Amino acid sequence: MNLHRPAGSTAAGPFSTVITPESANWGYSGLRVLELDGTETVTTGGFEALVLPLSGSCTVAVDGEKFELAGRTGVFDAVTDFAYLPSGSEATLTGSGRIALPAAKTGKKLSARYQPAAATPSELRGAGNCSRQVNNYCLPDTFEADQLLVCEVLTPGGNWSSYPPHKHDEAREGESELEEIYYFEVADQGMGYQRVYGTAERPIEVLAEVRGGDVVLIPHGWHGPSMAAPGYDLYYLNVMAGPGQERAWLICDDPAHGWVRQTWESQDVDPRLPFGRKP
Repeated sequence: MNLHRPAGSTAAGPFSTVITPESANWGYSGLRVLELDGTETVTTGGFEALVLPLSGSCTVAVDGEKFELAGRTGVFDAVTDFAYLPSGSEATLTGSGRIALPAAKTGKKLSARYQPAAATPSELRGAGNCSRQVNNYCLPDTFEADQLLVCEVLTPGGNWSSYPPHKHDEAREGESELEEIYYFEVADQGMGYQRVYGTAERPIEVLAEVRGGDVVLIPHGWHGPSMAAPGYDLYYLNVMAGPGQERAWLICDDPAHGWVRQTWESQDVDPRLPFGRKP
């Protein structure tokens, strides 16, 4: 299975990235990245989705509603506002920029909505060279959805994130079953690295050099670290969904490496964080 999809390898029409459950060989998570220059119409079918600007801005007309997304200059500049698209809807996007459309399969139709940037919690996780920033756009305690989970992680150059390695591929106490998409952007056309590994019962092996526009698919297994090469800040958008009736993001650390969390108590958070400013 090809779990590393380089930039442009999944392009179709106005979309520079297209990941569907069928192309990922799984059941629930999807992502399209629209290169918007003017007006485009997108449909959601049996999916709920966000309209989340990576760069630029746009107007979203859907289900009789109209949302003006101020967006941002780029992913390292600021948290962005976004719109929620219900399943079975047709949306018209007008503007210019690179627009992410993370999606999850759903059997429910919720209402179209807008969330301003100021309503999205942004947190700093880890410490020392494991410091990173997490913008929690669409999680159970930050935004209502049926199955979709979306956040983005910004890692200063030379730091490690998605660490200690963790997984969420079993429905059990303290862990939820979720597929995950990592969509990367890297400052100054640099590179980073992504690690995924499995167990003897469910093997999986990925050690990918990632650049802007690359995608790594994680159907199961321990994932991490995400490594930002020195001199190149690393960004990734996480899109998750799964079969559980409860919308939850519960992770389990690799027991061989979970002890690393304790070391953060004696370290300071990287002073380069947070990135940009939150409007």
